Amino acid sequence: MAAPLRELRNGAPARRGWLALVPWATLAVFLGPVVLGLIGTLLPAFGILPALGGTGLTLTAWERLAAAPGLAGSLWLSVSTGVASTLLSLAIALAVLAAGYGTRPFAWVERLLAPLLAIPHAALALGLAFLLAASGWGVRLLHGLGGLAGADVFALPPLHAPLQDPDGIALTLGLVVKETPFLVLMGLAGLGQVNAARSLAAARALGYGRMTAWAKVVLPQLYPQIRLPLYAVLAFSLSVVDMALILGPGTPPPLAVQVLRWFNDPDLSLRFVASAGACLQLALVVGLIGLWRLAEMAAARLLRPWLTSGRRGTSGVLGRTAGVLGWAAVAGTSAAGMLAMAVWSVARRWRFPDLLPGELTLDTWARGLALLAGPLGATVLVAALASAIAVALSLGCLEYEDRAGIRPSTRALWLLYTPLLVPQIAFLFGIQVLLVLLRLDGTLAALVWSHLLFVLPYVFLTLSDPWRALDRRYARAALCLGVRPRTVFWRVKLPMLLRPILFAAAVGIAVSVAQYLPTLFAGAGRYATLTTEAVGQAAGGDRRTIGVAAVAQMAVPLLGFALALALPALAFRRRRGVA
Repeated sequence: MAAPLRELRNGAPARRGWLALVPWATLAVFLGPVVLGLIGTLLPAFGILPALGGTGLTLTAWERLAAAPGLAGSLWLSVSTGVASTLLSLAIALAVLAAGYGTRPFAWVERLLAPLLAIPHAALALGLAFLLAASGWGVRLLHGLGGLAGADVFALPPLHAPLQDPDGIALTLGLVVKETPFLVLMGLAGLGQVNAARSLAAARALGYGRMTAWAKVVLPQLYPQIRLPLYAVLAFSLSVVDMALILGPGTPPPLAVQVLRWFNDPDLSLRFVASAGACLQLALVVGLIGLWRLAEMAAARLLRPWLTSGRRGTSGVLGRTAGVLGWAAVAGTSAAGMLAMAVWSVARRWRFPDLLPGELTLDTWARGLALLAGPLGATVLVAALASAIAVALSLGCLEYEDRAGIRPSTRALWLLYTPLLVPQIAFLFGIQVLLVLLRLDGTLAALVWSHLLFVLPYVFLTLSDPWRALDRRYARAALCLGVRPRTVFWRVKLPMLLRPILFAAAVGIAVSVAQYLPTLFAGAGRYATLTTEAVGQAAGGDRRTIGVAAVAQMAVPLLGFALALALPALAFRRRRGVA
């Protein structure tokens, strides 16, 4: 991925051959569409969209946007939920890492990361909705606890529930539960690069408490490693759509949801207003990332005296307790939400305020699977294709790095994170316009391509560290035996890295399954996936059908991770320690 930057800097390719084209093709696959999509969204915002009669520059769309009812409320809701959820996710993730990294109980945190990351955003939001609804498990549990204490609590569903509250508390909670495991995973990757164990041991030997040693020695080294993932979390939280449709308020909704409504409105003139709103969403994300960066610089200056004060601190029991409780809340909420959906999917009769259903049945699954057969097939096909292409491109880029002796740069990482830092709503409409012009809208190729934009960065980030950590002496030994680099790649590197490669593919499948907006825009209504079906079912009132759709959506990525763990063990069953 860093190869194009290296070649531009030196003025000549580092190595000739077809492999040198892979990094350029990779950049073209995921960076070109983002740029073209932004242009395709920017032009209609200023009145240029010939297909709808826009042929001249005008500010009419911006005037209509400024006059739109509830715009200020939508902006504030996006900012408040996005910033609050990012701050809380970062705080919990850092507390978890500080409290447990290097200890035996931390192994449980690492084991839970894969299943937590595999839960799609929409499925998690639906599970949380089952917990927070007026007749959900949360209220039922409070009723049961009140009954044990002799109090008649919530004998009837309450009139007001935290679900879809006007302040966006439920949406903030959902974003925290979803994004905290991702930041923990990125933190683990960063800790491996800064040798945190040695730094922490040295600080502890000087008498510093664990939490103080972490804050003064490890965190200043770790934070630059997770800065880009953190910006991606902030950008996503500010512009999320699928979770906002399920958990967020509707009057007014967050800005990204309102923009989507304008894009889908039968009044085609609102496409211009939607484009202006998408540009405003982009400006909001860029502005807040800039403010976050300024806050980082200010915090570094203000905390410098404390960092160099020499104060050893205390044992940090409060901080460690906060980390343990925070992770327990995140993992417990995810598990409870998934369990609630599973129970609702097999419930025949579940009266309020009973904690469990009175009768169970598989009839809903029988009907639901028949209806979901088409979306399930489309989901698996698109996820498999996008993940396979992403793995192939990532392997090509990493192999070229090895052969050309290139080291990745910070600028290459910024390019890699571009699709994650730019709001989806800001460029997907432009991509849709481009696909219409190319007569590719509503095709399988367009749908796979749109998913690949977001799958590729995650797959590359997942695979790059294990690839670069592989001992190069194995490859040198094979080359000394007279084999070609191509043979070393197929016979040495790939077998030794089979588990990381399959895990990266499973991550790609999970990311593809979770895509909502790309399916709407590129699919043009011709392709329905489990995610679009789950979000669509959320508007209905049948929790049993919603439970079936959400559980089916969650099962696909979980199956991918299960295969990623099982296949290496099966392939190397006669070679203990290889898998």
